[in-house]
Parts: sequence; structure tokens; C-alpha cells
Amino acid sequence: MTSHPMRAAWSRARLYRLPPPALLALLYVTFILVGTALLRTPWAMVEDLGWGGAFFTATSAVTVTGLVLADTGAAFTPFGQGVIAVLIQIGGLGLMVFAVLLLTALGIPIGMPQRIILREDLGQTSLSNLAQLARLVLKVALLCEAVGVAALMLVFVPEFGWAGGAWQAVFHTVSAFNNAGFALFPDSLSRWAGNPMVNLVVPALFIIGGLGFVVIGDIAQKRAWRPLTLHSKLMLAGSAALIAWGWAMVLLLEWDNPGTLGPMGPAEKLMASWFQAVTPRTAGFNTIDIAAMEESTALVTILMMLIGGGSTSTAGGIKVTTFIVLLLATVAFFKRRTTLHVFGRSLGVEEVMKVMALTTVSILVTMTALFLISIRWEGEMFDLGFEVASAFGTVGLSRGATTELDGFGQLVICAVMFLGRVGPLTLGFFLATRSRPRVGYPDGQVYLG
Repeated sequence: MTSHPMRAAWSRARLYRLPPPALLALLYVTFILVGTALLRTPWAMVEDLGWGGAFFTATSAVTVTGLVLADTGAAFTPFGQGVIAVLIQIGGLGLMVFAVLLLTALGIPIGMPQRIILREDLGQTSLSNLAQLARLVLKVALLCEAVGVAALMLVFVPEFGWAGGAWQAVFHTVSAFNNAGFALFPDSLSRWAGNPMVNLVVPALFIIGGLGFVVIGDIAQKRAWRPLTLHSKLMLAGSAALIAWGWAMVLLLEWDNPGTLGPMGPAEKLMASWFQAVTPRTAGFNTIDIAAMEESTALVTILMMLIGGGSTSTAGGIKVTTFIVLLLATVAFFKRRTTLHVFGRSLGVEEVMKVMALTTVSILVTMTALFLISIRWEGEMFDLGFEVASAFGTVGLSRGATTELDGFGQLVICAVMFLGRVGPLTLGFFLATRSRPRVGYPDGQVYLG
């Protein structure tokens, strides 16, 4: 009679002995498998995509990527679309955020194992104030999504009616705030390329979601005597610079392209280029034909997809702060400085080593995936590289190569999407863990460059 409780306790003990990143990854895998099972039910699909299609879609939703094998609006029923929206919300805001809020609502104290996992999910280095940060995440999400739904209903309800328009507003708001890129139209949001409301609300949602909840909390708590933290300053300045640069590049490179901005008027060109400059960081929506873009514009898009958004956000990529520290380290090297200086603060060698480790792992993951898929790929390598970058950055923009991949290629893309979402959290755990060397060695010299 006591064997079952003892066995359950032993299983829980073994589970908690797993490293926090492994347990977090296990949670994501569990939701992917549950989502796959739900999407495979007869009442979820209109077009039978098989188990492989259901698994790919569930992985893309939980990792908030947005790459698809079929038109989401046509291939899935309202129930299936609802499952996808829930998976997006869970994957974007973080599984442990929901778990902590549920435990708090039930009056159950949050133990150390849950706090450690939550720390990894939110990308924090400290265990203090995690529950408050989790509640802030949900409050910001619900507020932004409520405003987004109300605004987008003004666009969708007149065209699709109250029921259809409200659902379109809810689905696209959830997808936008969580930087997922899932849309219920085959051309994403291209038909609203000149609509001011769509071009304002949707980018605002994924910009806020991509800044990171630490930055949002910092802004919300700002007082005249309490300046923003260095992280918030870097995120805001870096995001603004990347958006401005991307906007200018898309506008200049695509101005006369007959497949994208060419047929539009000046005002519509400004809106469409603005939208396309923001969406690669890692929203995944589009208002112009991605496959018709110039390769130079696509290369700019790949760079922005790999950079991504902010830490503790719904976005992917190596993160804006990582990219900035890499640039600062390069400048410091040429100026023969041993520390980095920015906004009146200094960063040491440890931060540089962290970003180098994250960037190196990111390059290895994308190059390995590109190599594996290219073995059986017969199309353009540039298009394939675009899809891999989109998968790793959890963006969802596509030049059409994903739907042409065989089963092996789709499985590799699934792995890249998963690593793009969970991998930085896992790597962050090891980067945050300090260890003292037990043996000291004499200095050596290696000739570089």
C-alpha cells in the first residue's frame, strides 16, 4: 500500500536532481508532445498534415517561431487554432511563470527547485524577487494583449464580423506580443500593408514583448532619483538603432522592387518598410513578399534575425545586449583597453567571455543545421540559410524553403527552433555558474590573426 507513494516520492526526487536547464527543457518537450497530440485529433485539422506536421506546428508554437508547413488559417479548425494560441502563450511567457502564478493562487509556497527553474526561464542570475517578476510578466502581457485585441478588433470586426473579427484580433495579438509570427492568412498581414492601425499596433506589441520584462519593469518603476539600469539603457538604445538602421535599409533596397515596395505609394512604402524592419527581431509577421525581396535585403534580415530581441523577453536570437557587447569588445581591442566603457559603466573580461561563448555556440548550431539539411537539399542555399536563421532566431519569416524540406530537414529545423528557444537559457545556466580552477598553469602565448 505504501509502495506507490514511495515510488512517487523517489521519482520526484530524481526529477529535482536534474540540472535546472534540463528540467526546463523537459517541460518544453512535454508541452510540445501534448500540443502534437491535440493538433493530431480529428477536430483540430481541416487538412491532414500527419503526425509530422502536427509535431512541427507544435514545436514552432511552443518555441514561438512561426514557421509552418501549411496555411494556419486554412489547415486548422478554430479548435486547432486555439491550441496553437495557447501553446504560443505558454512558450512565449514561459512555462514556469504560469506554474509560479498557479502555486501562488493556490497558496502553495514556492520551493527552491521551482525558484531555480524559474530563474533559468526568466534568464536571471539571482533567486530574489522572482515571484514578483513572474507576476509582472503576466500583468504586462495581459495589459498589452487586452489593448492589442481592442485595437485590432477595429480592423478585423468590420471585415469578418463580431465573432470572426474578435478571434482574428485575439489570435494575432497573442502571436504578436509573444513574437511568434503565426498568422491566419496565407500572406500573413500583407493585405494590410497600408493600414495605419495594423502598422502601429502589431509592431508595438512585438517591440514591447521583445524588449524584455526586466526593461519594462525598470521603466515602470523609474523615478527621477532612480535612473534606468545599464541593461535597460543598452536595450533601448540598441533596439532603436537597429530599428532605424533596418528601416532605412529596407526602404532604400526595396524602393523600386516590383515584387515588394515598387507598386506602393510613398506613404505605404514608409509603413511597409517600417513593419519589415521591425519584424525580423523576432516577430515573424510580414506585409511584403519575403521571397520577392532582394538578396541584399534578405541578408540584412538574416542579421537582424540572428541578433533578435532582449533577454527575459518573448524574442529569440543571441540578444541585442550580446551584440552590443561584441561591438564594444571590438572597439576596446583596437583602443588597447582591458575593460569596456558604456553609459558611465564598465564591463570586464567575464562579460566578453560570456557573449563570445553564446555567439560561438549559436554559430555552431546554425552551421551544423545548415550542413545537415544541405546534404539532401536541391534548392538555393541562400534560401536554406534564411530558413535556418529564422528557425534559430525563432522568427518565422520564410522564403518558402521550409515547406519543400523532407522529413529529415523538417526534423532538423524543429531541433534548431527548440535550441533557439531553450538553448540560450541552458547556456546561461553554465555561464552563471562559477567554478574555481583547482590547478594553476603558467601563462602561454598564442599568435592570433
